[in-house]
Amino acid sequence: MLLETRFEIDAAADLSARNLDFRIHDTLATIDREAWDACFGADIERYDYLWAVEQAGLAGFEWRYATISYFGIVVAAAPIFLCDYHLETTLERGWLTALVEGIRKRIPGFLSLRLACIGSPCTECGTIGIHPDISVIWKADLLTNLLRWTERWAQRSGYGLFALKDVPAPLNQALSAAIQKQEFVAMPSLPTAWLRIDFPDIETYLARLSSATRKDMRRKCRVASEVKVERVNELGDMLPRFIELYQDTRNRSEWQFEELTSDYFKGVLENLPDNAFCTVYRVGDEILAFNLLLHDDDRLIDKFFCMDTERGRPYNLYYLSWFENLRYCLENGLTRYQSGQAYYENKLRLGSALTANVMYFKHRNAALHAVLSWVAPFFGSDGLKKQ
Repeated sequence: MLLETRFEIDAAADLSARNLDFRIHDTLATIDREAWDACFGADIERYDYLWAVEQAGLAGFEWRYATISYFGIVVAAAPIFLCDYHLETTLERGWLTALVEGIRKRIPGFLSLRLACIGSPCTECGTIGIHPDISVIWKADLLTNLLRWTERWAQRSGYGLFALKDVPAPLNQALSAAIQKQEFVAMPSLPTAWLRIDFPDIETYLARLSSATRKDMRRKCRVASEVKVERVNELGDMLPRFIELYQDTRNRSEWQFEELTSDYFKGVLENLPDNAFCTVYRVGDEILAFNLLLHDDDRLIDKFFCMDTERGRPYNLYYLSWFENLRYCLENGLTRYQSGQAYYENKLRLGSALTANVMYFKHRNAALHAVLSWVAPFFGSDGLKKQ
């Protein structure tokens, strides 16, 4: 176990490959929690969250974790997921996805590649953690080594497609240099919507919206008195209803990648008791919607909002949840509400900004890499089509 988490490196120290120990771990359990978290700073979705994901039993995925140590200290780290990746995953449902699915019934491997990807399907973005005591002059080389060595491991393990998932743009200088050295191809991914909480109350926030939107929000919130709102940290006998609502919401989604399990929801709440909760929306005794949220001292992340469409829509629960989340931010001094990826029309109307995300990939087969580079613009998505 790596218990040391702080150290100093002199500017003249040698961080060459002979002093670095690269490892791929089959489970997060073999990595010391403090050593991992030291590399990820203020990221909410670090060790405890990733452990919940690993234990959730998500079908079709395997998990690995890359670390680089310098004389026993973890100086760089990254989660990795392995799966069979369908290239049409990010496309909006339509004739093209139907065509691909039809062909795949006859040719099972059509447009499906074995993927090793840095990041996680369950995190907001892909992050490579670097120890805070690492000097700026070493970061690019350290990132380059981690990408190069992880790619080599992926190739030896039979994964032809290697990628980084949902890297926020613009890239910092060190990561940009490392990605260029490894000759990755960029493909647009779904951006992240967020709202700066720089207003003192809801009325001030509403005043910033257009008059039409403000009027519409006031009308939609008139039913709020009919809805009971409760924040919970344990699901208990509500869990089956939560999964029912989750499945209903997932089946309506244009973008489907991972399928979450009851162990995911339970694990997140149990592993992050101080940083995760669910908001439950009831009418009478019936649960019509729930919201899974993560937070730290500055940010609220809306992970999943799931609703009974038929019975929940008359109560405008999506909008009620939006204002409930803003109130939580105001009550707790948070300055950023992050409402996630996809379904941007309402988020933009309600004042959100978007941070672009980019997926980077390369294939070990040069010919196939050239083909993927050519078709990437057709399979990428910025998610800004009207919902």
